[in-house]
Amino acid sequence: MVAVVRILIRRIVLLVPLVLGIIMFVFVVMRFSDSDPASAYFQGANPTERQLHDFRERNGLLDPFLVRYFDFVGDLLRGDMGVSALTRAPVVDQVTTALPLTMQLTFLGLGIAVVLALLGGVTAAIYRDRLPDQLIRVVSLTGVAAPGFWLALLMIQYLAVDAGWFPTSGYINPADSFTGWLRTMTLPALALSLPVAAQLTRIVRTAVVEELDRDYVRTAIGSGLPPVVVVGRNVLRNALMNPLTVLGLRVGYLLGGAVVIETIFNLPGMGKLMIDAVKNGDPAVVQGGVLTIAFGFVVVNLVIDILYLLVNPRLRSAEA
Repeated sequence: MVAVVRILIRRIVLLVPLVLGIIMFVFVVMRFSDSDPASAYFQGANPTERQLHDFRERNGLLDPFLVRYFDFVGDLLRGDMGVSALTRAPVVDQVTTALPLTMQLTFLGLGIAVVLALLGGVTAAIYRDRLPDQLIRVVSLTGVAAPGFWLALLMIQYLAVDAGWFPTSGYINPADSFTGWLRTMTLPALALSLPVAAQLTRIVRTAVVEELDRDYVRTAIGSGLPPVVVVGRNVLRNALMNPLTVLGLRVGYLLGGAVVIETIFNLPGMGKLMIDAVKNGDPAVVQGGVLTIAFGFVVVNLVIDILYLLVNPRLRSAEA
């Protein structure tokens, strides 16, 4: 346990320059964009050049680049992402309102992807080079080639419009109706998760096949242990190292893909918030949304690293 804590502290310390780099990158990109906070603030009011200059001066937009960057980092450390130029509301309030839906969609999609990948990958490995394996291989390759937005449009047409099984858009809070929430989130989560599930299925199959060919598996089965016990207790634990690593990278795809899927299904999450901010020229909201998704990606990968340490004792002993 002490070794795990020490490794965890080391990983968190190494994340500090990464986070600062992300902040610098987003800050620089936003500074060179065409979005002007002053113009957005006076949108539709025909301000004079003097009013624009006074606004920029009051908000530090005329300060040197490094001064503005360190002020920005200091504000972030205090939980201040700025103020929306259009709504005059703190960006952090808008992010905290939209983020829970995006997290619900991301983790529901992640759960579906993991379950499908484990079922498909393990089944394909056990029945390798036979009919189930061939069928799963064709389905997974098709899923890898199918973009999430295209799957979303197909699902809306056939499962929502034609069959009427699900709503075409909208969102119901789970506190109001869990069944309604599940109906509104099923199609977005499936569209988001199926490409990831298809990729993970191939990785899980390969990892399980390699593990099944090891001597200890043949010895365990030859000694009379049921294959189900051997696969569930030993093979899966050892085979899931590589899929866990890939899963951390795929979570970033899920977070980014949720932005597109939310827009298609008209869900009031981070995607709608950022798209509306881009359309309306509200750079503070765009900047806050991008940073939130980037920080979420970093945190999720830290969690994956912790899980990787927990299931891999050799890694703990190597890094301790």
